[in-house]
Amino acid sequence: MTEPGNSPVIEFFQLVPNARPPQRADRAVGGTIPTRALRYCEAITSASSFGWYVFLPLSFKVVWDGHDMLWTYDGCNEWLPLLDAAQYPEFRERFDQFAPEQARGFSPPFLTRSIQTGGLQVWTGCIAKTAPGWNLLVRGVANLSKSLSYVTFEGIIETDHWFGPLFDNIRLIKTDTPIEFRSDVPFLQVQPVRKEVYGDKFLRNFAVKGIDELTAENWQQFHHTVVRPNTNPQRARGQYAVAVRKMRAQDAAIG
Repeated sequence: MTEPGNSPVIEFFQLVPNARPPQRADRAVGGTIPTRALRYCEAITSASSFGWYVFLPLSFKVVWDGHDMLWTYDGCNEWLPLLDAAQYPEFRERFDQFAPEQARGFSPPFLTRSIQTGGLQVWTGCIAKTAPGWNLLVRGVANLSKSLSYVTFEGIIETDHWFGPLFDNIRLIKTDTPIEFRSDVPFLQVQPVRKEVYGDKFLRNFAVKGIDELTAENWQQFHHTVVRPNTNPQRARGQYAVAVRKMRAQDAAIG
């Protein structure tokens, strides 16, 4: 959602029809965050809601024996060999129907095997485009329990100029066991990052100091953050959350 006259930070192009289009990430992660954390731990809820969820266009399963892969999906009554790449069902024809002549025949594959052992590339059916200077950190869903059957890799895609499939690479861990990927659970969380903040010049600008280098101001801040709350028997819970929310409300009012 954008204010009138402002361009969106990100645009999602849903090439493969999906009943669950990308949406703003959720502070409660779909109700999986404990109530206590949701109420008092602003650090967790802020991380949870940072970015957007991207869903798979259909549920499917993959089984891997350490060498060969098979896959199947909702509505398919057989296991299909995954030799190299597989298209989303009937998408190739749909893509060519809308694509200009020079792009026909180049529909992105839904699943692509990697040369890495157990490696699999999964396309969400989307293309994402960000405003100039903004790129996307692509990762698994923050604060959602991870599968023990596969690992999701993280990557930064320069989507301000790279206009291609929004996919992620995973590595299957378990063998000889069907691994399920559900379309009703977010598959990815994509987060906006400014290009300059992950540049080498920016990331080299840091310092590491010892306890003997803490200044009087540092100790005063420590007292305010740690000592005072823990020596006040009447202190209310969630003071950090309250303070952060007040600051955000003030910033919003000023903006």
